[in-house]
Amino acid sequence: MAAPKVAVVGAGVVGLSTALCIAETCPSCSVTVLSDQFSPNTTSDVAAGMLIPHTYPGIPIHVQKQWFKETFTYLFAISNSAEASEAGIHLVSGWQVFKNTPKEELPFWSDVVLGFRSMSEAELQKFPQHQFGQAFTTLKCDCPPYLLWLEKRLKATGIQISTRKVADLWELHSEYNIVVNCAGIGAQQLVGDEKLFPVRGQVLKVHAPWVKNFIRDGDGLTYIYPGIHRVTLGGTREKENWSLSPDPGTTKDIFDRCCSLEPSLRGAQDIKVKVGLRPSRQSVRLEREVLSQGGVKLPVVHNYGHGAGGFSVHRGTAKEAARLVGECIAALQGSSSRARL
Repeated sequence: MAAPKVAVVGAGVVGLSTALCIAETCPSCSVTVLSDQFSPNTTSDVAAGMLIPHTYPGIPIHVQKQWFKETFTYLFAISNSAEASEAGIHLVSGWQVFKNTPKEELPFWSDVVLGFRSMSEAELQKFPQHQFGQAFTTLKCDCPPYLLWLEKRLKATGIQISTRKVADLWELHSEYNIVVNCAGIGAQQLVGDEKLFPVRGQVLKVHAPWVKNFIRDGDGLTYIYPGIHRVTLGGTREKENWSLSPDPGTTKDIFDRCCSLEPSLRGAQDIKVKVGLRPSRQSVRLEREVLSQGGVKLPVVHNYGHGAGGFSVHRGTAKEAARLVGECIAALQGSSSRARL
């Protein structure tokens, strides 16, 4: 068969990374990214971009660890390259603090991040409300520059990028051999996934260049993540809330919570408020499916539903999605060679 044509629907961090991995693993493919929204208007643009994994209840821990490790290794290499500042990726050290000692003092990802250890008594004095903490160094991704860097890499690899609203995956069947669904929260309408729901996140981006260390409350709700130019303060997790309008009461609440962890933030300047809808479900949907109508078949690979943990595992899930695309291509080539016999 001729070079297989693959469409990737969605241009957030998962969609762009998946397109790149497909091009790297199947160089004979022709890949096109289709989306009605690109950076700076994607959910990924609002993300804090810290590599601290969230746990997906429906997925084996060894799989989640593999996804995280592949993502960490990939971004660590970029952070050690001349492209680090353009891609918005840097190492950041800091603390995760708990009011009560967690059941798992060693999370599954503790040997992937750098220098993971329990905090000393002296360090804990900085956080009088907390009695246990973990110190480590991880990677922070400033999302808008990273998305632009990915787009640049895609174009250099020969991938087409096209602005298009896809209302139904089936509408692509006459133009493409394989479709990859990375539509994020859009997948709820696109494929009618009722297990997918938004978790609204509101964050503040502030100018506070003296804050060099990340601080994260163990409950995951309050966090301070220093980026290259601005510090991200968060946050919220509001299930089933579709509102993209900033809430002033929430802004004050986030700011007060972050100041209780880092009082010097009272001097932060130029506060910008951002809202995004995390595409959440019990577990990431990462699988093959064949759509068919009237004897015509369309192979589809789904890769969406990463919730709050998308940045931490995006490269690992993109590699897995690319492997599934490879399986689809092999199946198509097998059926076309059988058809010739």
